[in-house]
Amino acid sequence: MTVDSSAARKPRRSAADKAGTTGAKRTTRAAAKSTEPELVQLLTPEGKRVKNAEYDAYVAGITPEDLRGLYRDMVLTRRFDAEAIALQRQGELGLWPSLLGQEAAQIGSGRATREDDYVFPTYREHGVAWCRDVDPTKLLGMFRGVNNGGWDPNSNNFHLYTIVIGSQTLHATGYAMGIAKDGADSAVIAYFGDGASSQGDVAESFTFSAVYNAPVVFFCQNNQWAISEPTERQTRVPLYQRAQGFGFPGVRVDGNDVLACLAVTRWALERARAGEGPTLVEAFTYRMGAHTTSDDPTRYRGDEERAAWEAKDPILRLRRYLEASNHADEGFFEELETESEAFGKRVREAVRAMPEPDHFAIFENVYADGHALVDEERAQFAAYQASFAGAEGGH
Repeated sequence: MTVDSSAARKPRRSAADKAGTTGAKRTTRAAAKSTEPELVQLLTPEGKRVKNAEYDAYVAGITPEDLRGLYRDMVLTRRFDAEAIALQRQGELGLWPSLLGQEAAQIGSGRATREDDYVFPTYREHGVAWCRDVDPTKLLGMFRGVNNGGWDPNSNNFHLYTIVIGSQTLHATGYAMGIAKDGADSAVIAYFGDGASSQGDVAESFTFSAVYNAPVVFFCQNNQWAISEPTERQTRVPLYQRAQGFGFPGVRVDGNDVLACLAVTRWALERARAGEGPTLVEAFTYRMGAHTTSDDPTRYRGDEERAAWEAKDPILRLRRYLEASNHADEGFFEELETESEAFGKRVREAVRAMPEPDHFAIFENVYADGHALVDEERAQFAAYQASFAGAEGGH
C-alpha cells in the first residue's frame, strides 16, 4: 500500500468544516442503524414462512414434531435463564450472564451440530449447552463458585465455558486443525460475541483456519452491545464481511429466527466436514437483558430500542408459525407451561442444595510452593470473615 504524501500538505479544516463533517457522520451512522440489514430469514417476526432458494434444503425434512421440539428448547432455556437471574438476585449465585433474546441463535445452531462435532462456547451459551445435554445445574454450580464447570468436556464434546474474551476461537481452530490431520469428518464450532470480534485472538484464529483450511465454523452472536459499546463503534462494515479479507465465506442470518439459524449452521458445518474450510456466521440478534447481573443497560440504551426487538421475539415468532400452521394446539402449550414450572422448581431446589463455596479456595494454587504474602492475605481474610460471626453473636 502506498501513502499519498500530499496528505501532509492539505490545509487544516476550520471548526465549522469539522462540525459539518461530524454532523454528516452522525446522520450517516443514524441512517445506517435505522436500515434493516440484509440477512437470511426463513420466519418473519409475524411467524410467516418465507422461501429461500439457497437454504430451504437444509430444513426441508423438518417435521411438526421437530418444530415443537425447537419451541420447547427455547421455552425451557428461557425459563432456566430467568431462574438463574432470580437466584443471583437472592444471593445464591455470584453472577449470571443472561441469554434473554438469543434463544433462537443458540438453539438453532446447537441443534445443527452432530454428536461427533466439538463445541467451544464463551460463557453465555446456556442454550447450546442444553442442546449438548450438559446438566444445567453444572452451569449454575460454576457461577455459584462450587466447581470449575463441573462437566467433562469430552463426554458431550462441549468445552468448558471460557471467560477470557475470544480465546476459545484459538482453541477451536487448533482442535479443528488436529481433527483434519486425523482424517475425521467431524467439524468444530466456536461461539463468540460482537465484542470479541475485535480481539486479536479472533483475527489470529481467522488467519490460521483459512491458511490450514480448518473445519471450523465461527458463530458470532451479534447482540448489538459489547457491554455498553454498540457494534458501530467496533466496525465500519457488517461483521460477517470480515471473513472476505481472510479468504473464506461469511453470512449474516436473522438471529431471532430459529429455522434460519438451523439451516445456515447446517450448511456451514457441512462445508467444514466436506473439507471446504471455515465459515463465519453472524447471527444478528439482540441482548434483551443485561450483559450480566452486575450491569445496568438502562444507562446506555433506550426503552424504544428494546421494545423494537421485543416485537421480534424468537419464541413468539415460532409460536405464531406453529399456531398458523396447525402444528401445535393449546394443549401442547399448556403441557409445556406445566413442564416449565416443574423445571424451574428443580433448578431452584438443586442450587439451594449445593454447598456453600469455599471462601478460601482463592488462595490455593497461586504459587506452586506457597508464598508469604498469600499467607498474610489469607490470614487477613480469615479475620475479616470472623468479624461477621462476632457481629452476629453480638446481636
